[in-house]
Amino acid sequence: MASTLLSSPLQGFTDFRFRNAFHHYFGGIDTFYAPYIRLNGKLKIKESYKKDLSPENNTTLEVIPQVITNDPEEFLFVAKYVQSLGYKELNWNLGCPYPMVTKSGMGSGLICNPQRINEVLHKGHNETDILVSMKMRMGYENAEEILDTFSILDQYPLKNIAIHARIGKQLYKGPVDLDAFEKCISSTKHKLYYNGDITSVAAFKAIEKRFPSIDHYMIGRGLIADPFLPNMIKNNTTEYPADRWSIFSEFHDTIYKQYDEYLSGPTPIKMKMLGFWEYFSQATSNPQKTYKAIKKAGNPIKYRQAVNMILNTEAKIRN
Repeated sequence: MASTLLSSPLQGFTDFRFRNAFHHYFGGIDTFYAPYIRLNGKLKIKESYKKDLSPENNTTLEVIPQVITNDPEEFLFVAKYVQSLGYKELNWNLGCPYPMVTKSGMGSGLICNPQRINEVLHKGHNETDILVSMKMRMGYENAEEILDTFSILDQYPLKNIAIHARIGKQLYKGPVDLDAFEKCISSTKHKLYYNGDITSVAAFKAIEKRFPSIDHYMIGRGLIADPFLPNMIKNNTTEYPADRWSIFSEFHDTIYKQYDEYLSGPTPIKMKMLGFWEYFSQATSNPQKTYKAIKKAGNPIKYRQAVNMILNTEAKIRN
């Protein structure tokens, strides 16, 4: 069975600049999910969301918009907005684990409230014809919470439910709960996608072997840490291309240039790239040393020197 690979959205990372560069240099991802739209009680779409979902910025790949909300009116508003741009599907985020979201009863903090989930889905399905898919965790406090939602979810023609096999309270700490995920497979009629800790070809193969009925897999942090991973999974290889670090260098320079043009001043671009290097460094031979070198680079010239030093060192080690 051929597997479909999807890019799980990460706020602050997987916008159209990253998606387009990733698709161009690495490939391997069949569908990208855009970071969520959050309205905060105002029925108004922020300019950054408009830019991210603009069809002219997403011409070479398949993108699915995402919304995070616990309000039926907000859901409907976003559904109609993305439909006006030509999108046929809206993904609803019930997975975000961060306290500033969950304390507002959104993301994984909403899984314990099946009645509200029903209200949102009822309005979404009754007042628009958009295709709805879900992104969920097992719950926020415990892995049983999701099981209580399936009787509601099974009433609607959802495209799929992508499940990150952790509870919200864990954030990204501790192991994924594969036994809890297995319970979900037999508890709903919906098609499930697996998400969580696919960080290597070996990790992917272990999940694939454990769940033979699953053929869609979401990769989130693992895709940023090792951009070659999806293509390697698709080609069933653990071998990196010979010019691995020169490809990565071109990718890095592309996103750096675009973010530098978009952000104003040296501090915002430094913080943006520092965030990326938290992940990028994990694929280097000495992650701690790599990240420290980037952190110490106090201006764009020193940053460029640090990046060149890191990539040259890695290229020598691997050749």
